[in-house]
Amino acid sequence: MKTYLRKTRKPETNIPLSPKIICSVFILLLGTGLGIFSKWLDNLAISDSIWWNHILEILDLGNVFSSLAIWLLIALAIAVYSKTPVRAGLNVFLFFAGMCISYHLYTIVFSGFDPQNYMKLWYGLTLCSPLAAFICWYGKGKTALSLAIDIAVLGGMILACFSIGFWYFDLNNIINVFIFVCSVIVLYSVPQQILVGLLGGVLLAFGIRLVI
Repeated sequence: MKTYLRKTRKPETNIPLSPKIICSVFILLLGTGLGIFSKWLDNLAISDSIWWNHILEILDLGNVFSSLAIWLLIALAIAVYSKTPVRAGLNVFLFFAGMCISYHLYTIVFSGFDPQNYMKLWYGLTLCSPLAAFICWYGKGKTALSLAIDIAVLGGMILACFSIGFWYFDLNNIINVFIFVCSVIVLYSVPQQILVGLLGGVLLAFGIRLVI
């Protein structure tokens, strides 16, 4: 199994310790900053008379950072561009841990309430994220395993980015289209694989919606 995984995608293990630590600390700080930014957007009262408020309203960043899609894209990029699958798991865990803790504390301190039930879902996602990131890292390879991972990831991103059912497909907004296109770019390795992955992802997403 180990040989097949190395054939799927070979880890880069000859990297000094210091860059690894710096990268992981940066990812932790990124998650922390985005968690605070996301909750700040939730609390922000948009005013059209303020120019930068108007830009935020046009971009609809409040809803973007309240949805699952943007967080999945960031986690996918962190996982895929990590040097090894183990570091993918560590880095994605640090990102979600920083995001969840900062979001939770900001809500308690500045919003005046403790969203325990809501945060349990995100903390649960954080605990599961290392295994998911470990698996996603191999999606950048060029074997049947990579293709299966691409199909699963793209199917999940379709469900997160778009409103779909057996008889309809709603793009929701241009930002979600951009997020999905970015996820395709992150996973891209060879044209044939990504095309099959896209087709399989669409079929998987519609199949899940048919059952659920």
